[in-house]
Amino acid sequence: MATKHEQILDYIRQLDVGSKISVRGIAKELQVSEGTAYRAIKDAEAQGLVSTIGRVGTIRIEKKEHEHIEKLTFAEVVRVVEGTVIGGRAGLHKTLNKFVIGAMRLEDMMRYVEDGNLLIVGNRVKAHRYALEAGAAVLITGGFDTTDDAKRLADELELPIISTAYDTFTVATMINRAIYDRLIKKEIMLVEDILIPAEKTYFLRPDQQVSDWHDLSRQTGHSRFPVVKENGEVCGVVTAKDIIGRDVDLTIGEVMTHQPLTVSPKMSVASAAHMMIWEGIELLPVVDERQILLGIISRQDVLKAMQYIQKQPQVGETFDDLITTPLDEVEEGENFYLQIEITPQMTNHLGMLSTGVLTTLMLNAGERLLRRYKKGDLVADTLNLYFLKPVQIEQKIQIHPRLFELGRKFGKVEIDVLHQGKLVAKGIMSAQLIDRS
Repeated sequence: MATKHEQILDYIRQLDVGSKISVRGIAKELQVSEGTAYRAIKDAEAQGLVSTIGRVGTIRIEKKEHEHIEKLTFAEVVRVVEGTVIGGRAGLHKTLNKFVIGAMRLEDMMRYVEDGNLLIVGNRVKAHRYALEAGAAVLITGGFDTTDDAKRLADELELPIISTAYDTFTVATMINRAIYDRLIKKEIMLVEDILIPAEKTYFLRPDQQVSDWHDLSRQTGHSRFPVVKENGEVCGVVTAKDIIGRDVDLTIGEVMTHQPLTVSPKMSVASAAHMMIWEGIELLPVVDERQILLGIISRQDVLKAMQYIQKQPQVGETFDDLITTPLDEVEEGENFYLQIEITPQMTNHLGMLSTGVLTTLMLNAGERLLRRYKKGDLVADTLNLYFLKPVQIEQKIQIHPRLFELGRKFGKVEIDVLHQGKLVAKGIMSAQLIDRS
């Protein structure tokens, strides 16, 4: 029997695209607590079934397939440009095909506006109406409003009218950046792309016997299996190493490895490969947030998949200032550290923090520390890295520089890079100090 959580997810999947969803509404409809409804809606959002938009609420959206990830919905445009929806909210789930900037005469502009487009324009109210009639949504820049007539038409046609305080150039840049970020993420292979689904996965129950492992091993030719409870929850892994020399009448629960390492479907293949190699394991169960088995991946599958990962096209936006501008300084007494979130532009073709970017960030941290002790210019001449672990997109790292040695004309800094409190990189930088006098 499906849990209440699963029943809510099934209910959300059956809703029409564009339907509004609320915690209170679902709790009342399905006779569940508001806490249960809230958790299920958050899970649905993580699965791409719904989207929450400021001043609008939560709506059912069409789940984008991996190959169409580079396209934005109008709901996502609202979030990107920090906009306000002033009409046509029912169409926020629709996908933006392309955007047109309204910077020409009305009749010339309309030749470029087509169904599924987004017209970016200022307070030109005629253009707003003409765009809607052509099947395009409207993004009004400069914080301007439109006519009540246009709002009624937008509601009728289910085409959003969005207002943003930003200017046209800034808005176009922000949308381009969002699409570009999506394109970078598009080629990153995730565990969900290569897993063997649960329905095709061989597994054992904890109350089965060692003899059942022998039977399943002969039947499948495999020696490693997840151990799964009746409700689908992964509770262990059993391998030939666990079985050798054990009595065939023992239960699997008595010989299995408890609390096994697991991965989520959204983890990158590169991270999974590193985990398997680092921990010396051959099989990883793939689970959801409730530890329910979604499938498995093997070391062979992971390494084979990585051979096919293609390099990302580079657009050239890798200048030092673009990398280091988002760095935030955090003071802790006499010490300080830097923190930054890994953006798509900072990654390599595997979706991990690029070594080149990492060294740039570490050098910057070392230079900032030395400038606190010495005035004048400095030139870093060496950076020795002693420890490296991968860090994924959208994760935050902290860079802790510590003064190692300081002379009149040189300085050495020890630099630790932490992710979630764990060391992912370590290095020592030396620099020549140049006195301006």
